Amino acid sequence: MKRTPIDPTFSVAGQPSLEEIAALGREGVALLINNRPDGEEPDQPGAAAERAAAEEAGLAYLDLPVTGPTLTREAVERFHAAVEGARGPVVAHCRSGTRSLTLWAIGEVLAGRLRRDEVAALGARHGYDLSGAERWLAANAG
Repeated sequence: MKRTPIDPTFSVAGQPSLEEIAALGREGVALLINNRPDGEEPDQPGAAAERAAAEEAGLAYLDLPVTGPTLTREAVERFHAAVEGARGPVVAHCRSGTRSLTLWAIGEVLAGRLRRDEVAALGARHGYDLSGAERWLAANAG
């Protein structure tokens, strides 16, 4: 899995294997967030298998599947609350990390810790296209 640290306690990643989830527990990660709907690709483990692997590894687990068209303020708020409430480092994943970083960036803008005009540069700095986050903010955040 490709994992990208965004700040000292938050990283985004592509799809982890069940073995990589176990390794996250050994590394001290506290929470794994899955932003992929089940069945997106035939070889992904799925939420039930991920939850079992996360719990076995001592990780809290949040299944919060989203796609670009289904991204809601409620999903952003649930994501943001989970990250804020985690008792240690958080790894959020989707297929590539883009959706997870999109959720994080939107939450940071809504919380007033990131300006809208900083979103694209944040994505570029970490190798992600956050134009979807910019479009969501323009359409949903006034």
